[in-house]
Amino acid sequence: MSERGGGAGRAPVLLAAGGTAGHLFPAEALAAALSRRGVAVELATDARAARFAQDFPATHRHVIPSATLRGRDPWNLASTASILAWGTLRSWMLLRRMRPVAVVGFGGYPTIPPVLAAAFLNIPTLIHEQNGVMGRANRLLAPRVRAIATGFPGVVDEGSALGAKLTVTGDPVRQVVIEASAIPYPELDPIGHLHLLVFGGSQGARIMADVVPAAIERLDLPVRARLRIVQQAREEDLDRVNASYARLGASAEVKSFFADLPARIAAAHLVISRAGASTVAELAAVGRPAILVPLPHALDQDQLANAQVLHKAGGARVLPQAEFTPERLASEIAALAGDPDRLVAMAAKARAAGTPDAAERLADLVLRVAGMR
Repeated sequence: MSERGGGAGRAPVLLAAGGTAGHLFPAEALAAALSRRGVAVELATDARAARFAQDFPATHRHVIPSATLRGRDPWNLASTASILAWGTLRSWMLLRRMRPVAVVGFGGYPTIPPVLAAAFLNIPTLIHEQNGVMGRANRLLAPRVRAIATGFPGVVDEGSALGAKLTVTGDPVRQVVIEASAIPYPELDPIGHLHLLVFGGSQGARIMADVVPAAIERLDLPVRARLRIVQQAREEDLDRVNASYARLGASAEVKSFFADLPARIAAAHLVISRAGASTVAELAAVGRPAILVPLPHALDQDQLANAQVLHKAGGARVLPQAEFTPERLASEIAALAGDPDRLVAMAAKARAAGTPDAAERLADLVLRVAGMR
């Protein structure tokens, strides 16, 4: 399926991204950077992500069959392989028609068919890895592409064959994040309001609903009274989270989704969140201190690797989910609330770890790979 967006131009760059917002957001940032240079962009994505891509700045959007490997049993292996093979054939037919100057993949299984088809057709290819460790799809594609870009150093051994293809560009962030990065860290004193932002990724995280209100309840009243809480919660958790804060008399705004999340990050003194690649990139670009709780069951432990980058820079505390208890979180919040100088320093260190021009760096690399620069 193909969906028309804006006007057509010269041969485009095809971006392959899907599955989650964590893959689409950096692709969106690159699309904007390429468009500013007069380069047409088209998007190949999967059915699941297509609904999130309605505003993606592409002249066309193409939905390609894809599947994620859910298990190692013969049925799952055969089913996933057959769908990816069909998607690769569809991609091959699409690329024969459109002849893009380059194909750029952003990880996840929806990236595999378009990038493989491009490699078969000898079209210049590039992958971008947003996380601190390379995901399975990108590991499969890395030997077959001409260039590898990463958000963090150390993802690829620079002395290896893959290292010869490597450029560390940083993780591209959207224009709304760039705009939020211009907002200074909010003024803070030991008795003033402390703005706390809590979220768990694009779909929310139940553990935030379980732990954060209970931690707020354990704070001494003077500290609790200072808090101005903004929290994302899943739809099924909204009532109980709101009820908890109402019972405590806490100032809280709780919603299932914040369309202006970058602005909310900029308004926060402290963020509590998961550690997806886009989240870490946005925290660093805006420069806000965080308590990060990596998703514990990820096969590649990518969120832990992401969180450790910001922790080593001095911009975040990392709490494994097993240690993310109301008692421990209350202790962390109380310690940071009582030390505004530390929060200010963490904000500066987080910002120093950011790469707000990552989209421009990646655009430069794409044009070099495509032979356009």
